[in-house]
Amino acid sequence: MPLDLKELVTTRLGENYDLHERHLNKTLVKVQRTIGFANIYARGEGAYLYDMDGQDYLDFLSGFGVFNIGRNHPVAQKAIRDILDMNLPNMVQMDSALMSGLLAEALTKRMAAQGAPHLDAVFLCNSGTEAVEGALKFAKCATGRPRILSLDNSYHGLSYGSLSVTGNNAFQEGFGPFLPGCDKVPMGDLERLEAELKRGDVAGFLVEPVQGKGVKFPKDDYFNNAQALCRKYGTLFMCDEVQTGLGRTGKWFAFEHWGLEPDVITLAKTLSAGYVPCGAIITRRAIYQKVFSRLDRCIVHSTTFGRNNLACAAGLAALTVLEDENLIENAARMGKLLEEKLLDLKVRYDIVGEVRVKGLMCGIEFAEPRSWMGKMGWKFVHQLDSSMFPQLIVTPLLTKHRILTQVAANNADIVKILPPLMIGEKEVERFTSSLESVLIELKSFPGPIWELGRNFLKAMRSEPAAVAR
Repeated sequence: MPLDLKELVTTRLGENYDLHERHLNKTLVKVQRTIGFANIYARGEGAYLYDMDGQDYLDFLSGFGVFNIGRNHPVAQKAIRDILDMNLPNMVQMDSALMSGLLAEALTKRMAAQGAPHLDAVFLCNSGTEAVEGALKFAKCATGRPRILSLDNSYHGLSYGSLSVTGNNAFQEGFGPFLPGCDKVPMGDLERLEAELKRGDVAGFLVEPVQGKGVKFPKDDYFNNAQALCRKYGTLFMCDEVQTGLGRTGKWFAFEHWGLEPDVITLAKTLSAGYVPCGAIITRRAIYQKVFSRLDRCIVHSTTFGRNNLACAAGLAALTVLEDENLIENAARMGKLLEEKLLDLKVRYDIVGEVRVKGLMCGIEFAEPRSWMGKMGWKFVHQLDSSMFPQLIVTPLLTKHRILTQVAANNADIVKILPPLMIGEKEVERFTSSLESVLIELKSFPGPIWELGRNFLKAMRSEPAAVAR
């Protein structure tokens, strides 16, 4: 029988979680059912998901930052259809294809336009973690040095090299030992950084300009001073822009907030246009050529799918939409509005601790309230589990208000949002008013939200990994 994909999806939509439980990650399914995230989404458009009954859900997670241009953008759809219609040769491997050349050209032009013309050589790959893996190799090869420094609390991916430079133990448990020469330093501690760089064996210092886990970034000139130290000691300064790049923070690249001049950056997520995985390493030509230094080394670092036509079409479409629709400027405006409204909530609700916003990358950190009843609820939940509280925010935001958000970090009381860059005032208002409704409910102890914590604990005891972090 010929494959009729439309018929297959139409007849089997609704079996999603049963299929995953039987054939994929049953623990993840347990988590999704426990925390109330087991929705069946039938359609996505712009900033919204729609269930089988047509109810809308405001997507303030955007696929961990993939959907900067929104879901199912018509420009991206047309680009992919056009490529398919042309029947171009794809992944010939022993040729230099047009589409990958065009995407690389577009990326270097964008770097120049944003004040980084020195980043003029591109390596295309499939994902963020693959881009980081390649960047680590480039740094070691270009400098001849064995060590990589990164920051505490960092997240750079889950493949082996990327995980080795990730400063987050929750992702590393059970997978060690890791690659040697991968050391972490605290953000803000220039003395510690210089002590490591002085050893003269550090190939690269890898940073997220805004850390994805918790949305943390320096409030001062730490990055500028760190970059200067890297120059002083011959270490490459490297920016992981997989989540922060291409408009997420209200600028094309997050390093622009500090006027930095990185030697290497990594990109992915948004470059896919939400359709075809696409990643990139962008670096100085001199660094690039240290890797591909001889004719017999022309493919010493390569990837089978990294320059495929569909991915490159998606990347070109994403860059076009970001520019033509002024989405970076919109991200800056909506981020400012969001920050103003969240700071207003902070004034009126003492359980809101710190608000950290860069463009449309936002972390809301909660703190023990001052009222006696509030303290009782806070202590109750933290005694049950030290990192359960933010789930008590995220779950009712979805189940009662149909807004998708996430817990930002392990063992931290932080909720994170990553809205698509094309949201407007309506979406900001819906989120902040819904969050306020949840905060009002939290004032009632005991009450439904606190009881939710008890139910989560029961699920955790019956299945060790039952609550998402």
